[in-house]
Amino acid sequence: MKYPLILGFGIVTLDVVVWRLRLPPHDLVRLFVRLALFSALSAVLFSSGLSPFTQAPHGDVAELHWLGQVLEIIWWLMGARLLTLSLDTLLLPSAWRRQRLFSDVFGAVVFLAATVAALGFVLELPVRGLVATSGALAIVLGLAIQSTLSDVFAGIVLNTTEPYSVGDWVMIDDVEGKVVEMNWRATHLLTGQGNTLIVPNAVASKAKIFNNSRPANVHGLSLVLEIDPEARPKTVLDALGRALTGCNVILDTPAPYARMKRTTLNSVQYEVVAFVDDMSKKLAVSNELFDLCYRHLAASDVTLRALGVAAPAVTAHDAKEALLKRVSLFESLTDDEVARLAKRLSRHEYQANQQLLAPETVPDSLSIVHSGVLSVTFSESSGDREIARVGPGEAFGEAGLLAGLAMHVSISTVTPSVLYQLSKDDMTSFLKEHPEVAKQMCHLLAYRQNALGKLTSPIPAEQEKGHSVFQWLFDKVRHLHSLHDDS
Repeated sequence: MKYPLILGFGIVTLDVVVWRLRLPPHDLVRLFVRLALFSALSAVLFSSGLSPFTQAPHGDVAELHWLGQVLEIIWWLMGARLLTLSLDTLLLPSAWRRQRLFSDVFGAVVFLAATVAALGFVLELPVRGLVATSGALAIVLGLAIQSTLSDVFAGIVLNTTEPYSVGDWVMIDDVEGKVVEMNWRATHLLTGQGNTLIVPNAVASKAKIFNNSRPANVHGLSLVLEIDPEARPKTVLDALGRALTGCNVILDTPAPYARMKRTTLNSVQYEVVAFVDDMSKKLAVSNELFDLCYRHLAASDVTLRALGVAAPAVTAHDAKEALLKRVSLFESLTDDEVARLAKRLSRHEYQANQQLLAPETVPDSLSIVHSGVLSVTFSESSGDREIARVGPGEAFGEAGLLAGLAMHVSISTVTPSVLYQLSKDDMTSFLKEHPEVAKQMCHLLAYRQNALGKLTSPIPAEQEKGHSVFQWLFDKVRHLHSLHDDS
């Protein structure tokens, strides 16, 4: 074969181009292309007498001799790299490939063996002495980098036992995050604050590991509440159970629960545990669940407050006023106006699974939930679909009471519930005494109609022509409640 050195270096150059430009883009196809190039290089070397297992010929021509030596050493290194890639691509599981630990360690061993073989066969150096020298050097390096070696071997254990993998949400000791990378030295976590935390493998192998991604699609969340020990445990647990019922985002299986966790000198700790199907929901559901616990405990006369401070006495009259102040529709009212309106509230009790409002009806009263859980469902061609759950401090029927708008949803009780209601006649009397409140309520109702109009019938387009939503609603309120034009 003419010019074997030129042909050999041409094949090596072509392999470097394929490697650097990642051509073709598919990993498996690119591997077979590189294996074919390696086979072609092997054929060129062996057919021309440039055996990688002996020194290169042309000893009389130094330039040709050393070029042949270099090409034979490249053959060993190229073979080591392709052997590592073949194991990585064809044999290792995809999870191990992403973690890179086994491929990196195996690649290092193979390259070390290829280097020793090249020194022994191609350069004909005394390998025994080299191995002995490298052994002593390895001992020195091992003592110098023993912490790094500890991370490497711990990484091997973690990859073998697989307590977590890339993409899992884990908690290592007290740190929670998503595993974004696993390598021979450390595990990289993306925390909830958007920071990257690097945990050495030696630390992770000795820590308590909570894998929130196993089993899949079930992620637990826990809230711990400290309650005054004077509160009856059954009252607290019932209220927390209603809070769990009022959250329709959590999973039914595994079943959520509330329990008394422990007692201290000043309080009793209660734990609320629930589960969601997506890790990204945990933060929002935790906040919503805490708000529900607060409202249901308040409805049961159990307040979250600074422990050790005596709770103020609350009368029934004060309770009505506090309930009204929690309704956004009455946020703009003064204390005197709230007190006058609270006297007009009437108390109603309902059993579980009792329908309070049928679809396409105009409510003749405003209902404010004092305790219990209500379900809001919408009828579709495929069947009824629950769109929300209503709990203490929430109200419905304001659009019908103020402007005569029908609701196209059905509202029924999920648990035994207590509601306070304000009738249309009482609202008319109140608005006539305080006509300026009508405008304030219409402003809020117009905002809610635009933002949360799913609970009421949409405003007909022909009614809105030339008028804002607020003006149209205000005209409806004045007509429905017989208010004067100058109000």
